[in-house]
Formats: sequence, structure tokens, C-alpha cells
Amino acid sequence: MAEQIPEVVFVLGPPGAGKGTQCLKLSEEFNACHLSAGELLRSEIINDGPDGQLIKSIISKGNIVPSTITVGLISRAMANCKETKFLIDGFPRNMENIEAWVKVVGNKADVKFMLFLDCEDDVCIERILKRNEGRCDDTPDIIRHRIKVYKDSTLEVIEKYRTESKLKVVNASQTVDEVYAAAKKYFQELN
Repeated sequence: MAEQIPEVVFVLGPPGAGKGTQCLKLSEEFNACHLSAGELLRSEIINDGPDGQLIKSIISKGNIVPSTITVGLISRAMANCKETKFLIDGFPRNMENIEAWVKVVGNKADVKFMLFLDCEDDVCIERILKRNEGRCDDTPDIIRHRIKVYKDSTLEVIEKYRTESKLKVVNASQTVDEVYAAAKKYFQELN
């Protein structure tokens, strides 16, 4: 019997758009493994992994971690999941991420589409400040910088998936349930 190729949906949106919240709900309903690029990076810091200090230095400034590190962490996490469907949130953030993904993962996974949670800046900032997770990058100035870095780096990625007809956009400024109802439709089409 041939091994099943993992199906991947990338989930992108600015900090505070609700990627983690939506991925949790979607992964439960559609039996998918949710991997958060940000959580994998923070875990590497907490567990004092080989790249932990470098990642901490980069993240604390609100900047993007090198693609080779991020893709390596995602690839290892995928290998440790029993599911064959994956929601990868916060990735790819730039064209370098895509190039690293192709180099490391290549045709060992089938990227079905990118779910883009489009959210207004003010809504994102308010949500992040409300959740009060105590993260080193959750101050108003760093949040604004993170949103700017996000926008500057991801526009090209979003356009790439749009031109390939693999971009699914949801207005994430709505309530959690409204966003979920819109996002869920795209996943029902896969099953």
C-alpha cells in the first residue's frame, strides 16, 4: 500500500487575526494536525533547543526567523504527527520561506491552499493586548512593528497563491464564530 502524501493548508494572517483560534477549531473538526510556526519557534526557545538563543534574539525584535530554521522545525513536527492533514499557521511569511519549503519538503506534501485571515490593524492590536500572554513581543510598539513586517513580507506570498488560484480569503475582523463559519466552507470542499 502506498504511503499517503500529507495534505497541507497554510494559514496566514497578521498577528492577532485569530490563526491559532481558527486552526484549533478546524483541526478538531477535520482531524488535522495544527502546527504553529510561532509556537514551534517559541518552544525551541523554552526547551533551549540548538537555535533557541538565536530565535529569541530575532523574535524579541519582531523580526522573521531564517527560513531554514523554521522549515526544519515544521518538517520535524510533521514527522511526529499521526494525522495526514496539516494546518500550518504563520507560514510561509515570505518568498524565502516558500523556497525553503520546496527545498526541504518538496513533493513530500501536497499544499492544497492558503487560508488568508484578513484582519484590520486596530482589531489585531486590540486582540493581542486583550489576550495578555506576557510574550516579550506583545507591547504596542512591537505589535505595530510586527504587523508592518508581516505586511511588508507577506504581500508577495499572498499574491503567489492568488495567481495559482490557491488563496482562500476570510474577513477575520468578524467574530470568532463568523470567521469559523466562513473558513469551514473551504475545508468542507476538501473532504
